[in-house]
Amino acid sequence: MTDIEARTVAGVFDSVVEAIGNTPLVRLNRLTAGIAATVYVKLEYLNPGASVKDRAARAMLLAAEVSGELAPGGTVIEATSGNTGVGLAAIAAAKGYRTIVVVPDKVSAEKIALLRAHGAEVHVTPGGRPVDHPEHLRSVALRLAAEIPGAWFAGQYDNPANPAAHRATTGPEIWAQTGGGVTHFVAGVGTGGTITGTGEFLKEVSGGAVQVIGADPDSSVYGGGDGRAWYIESVGHYLHPETAEDLWPESYHPAVVDRLERVPDVTSLTTLHRLAREEGLLLGGSSGTAVAVALRVARELSVEDVVVVLAPDSGRSYLSKYFDDEWLGRLGFPLLSAVTEPIVADLLGDPEQAQRPRVVPSGVTVDVARELLGDAPVLPVVLQRVAGGVPVVAELLGTVVAETLAAAPGADLVTQHLGPPLPVIGTTEPLARAVARLGDHRGPVLVAHHGRAVALIQDDRLRAAVAAANGSTVHAEVAG
Repeated sequence: MTDIEARTVAGVFDSVVEAIGNTPLVRLNRLTAGIAATVYVKLEYLNPGASVKDRAARAMLLAAEVSGELAPGGTVIEATSGNTGVGLAAIAAAKGYRTIVVVPDKVSAEKIALLRAHGAEVHVTPGGRPVDHPEHLRSVALRLAAEIPGAWFAGQYDNPANPAAHRATTGPEIWAQTGGGVTHFVAGVGTGGTITGTGEFLKEVSGGAVQVIGADPDSSVYGGGDGRAWYIESVGHYLHPETAEDLWPESYHPAVVDRLERVPDVTSLTTLHRLAREEGLLLGGSSGTAVAVALRVARELSVEDVVVVLAPDSGRSYLSKYFDDEWLGRLGFPLLSAVTEPIVADLLGDPEQAQRPRVVPSGVTVDVARELLGDAPVLPVVLQRVAGGVPVVAELLGTVVAETLAAAPGADLVTQHLGPPLPVIGTTEPLARAVARLGDHRGPVLVAHHGRAVALIQDDRLRAAVAAANGSTVHAEVAG
């Protein structure tokens, strides 16, 4: 055994770069009640940068040094949902490089804080932009790379070092940790590097016996969804309605994946909450997606089967979102805390059966918008390809007002005459809190359930319900 190998075994490293990898497998026990198969979670948040993306970041950066694309004193640039940027920033800090990271505005505040903590310059771009738009995060990153002397664009989506990192490390680790007993590997698909590289290794070493299953958000294009937005970060493939050509990442090799399973946001979130409370594992959003699929797959298997599911990062990067009742409630997701007071859903009955609100799709003309408005004074405008479907709260662009459209040229796009978006409240949040957030707003309010707009309700109905609830409480106290 060499000196380097001996120090690796002992957990002694010359720099953070060498400390990446060799993350543990932890067996699920309570969530697998009634399941015969064994399910292990690979805890990638125990990498130095707290995510699986450390592996790809190291491989891409070292390959760029070898090729000469990244020279001493150079600048590392990446477009990312956060984790790859954190990995690159940490490694770059250890090696003396400058780092610039471009992220979309839906990224959690914790990730942005982590990037800045490592000294990275963070550029936040607007969400909801097609790939070729100048404000799309990749366009911004490429522009910066072209303008800055000595800059290197990592390009994780198409960089072959991304899947290669997992062929060299993640796959061999899982095979060794299970003693070659792994039968099913489950991972989310974002850039595709993790599932591609790990899956290729496991299939090769097992003679094709290991099944590789991809976990995907319900509306992601990878699994056959329509590409609408979702709320779980760092997984899936979004398709903007104005995208001319849907290009998939070169890091993703679909032939490696035996099947893709789609998961609604609400299932990912409830799985996350159960993992924290029943297994002691505080994991990130895409981990909830992957574990939900792993449990679904494991229910079909026997006691001889071993499922390994990769958990990309920690829930500590999402405390302001997935583990925050205010964020959950605003969007109509299940809360962490029990609520005894009236909630918004009490006014609707079953939210799943609520009549969907009429909406105006973003690509229509003023003439079409007038027809869609009918006798309604105002309707929300949403980013979508067709008029049907359930609008995603994350993709609300604004409103159209009948009075405004009356004087607008009929051939104009409706997006040229937008008013401000309607306020949104969630079915699961307390009525009093929802009304307090409305402030001085008067008129229609959108109601969200599981991140989708399910109803339009007038503010006066909400205010009356709160007043009635307060009156009942006072009456009960007086009577007592």
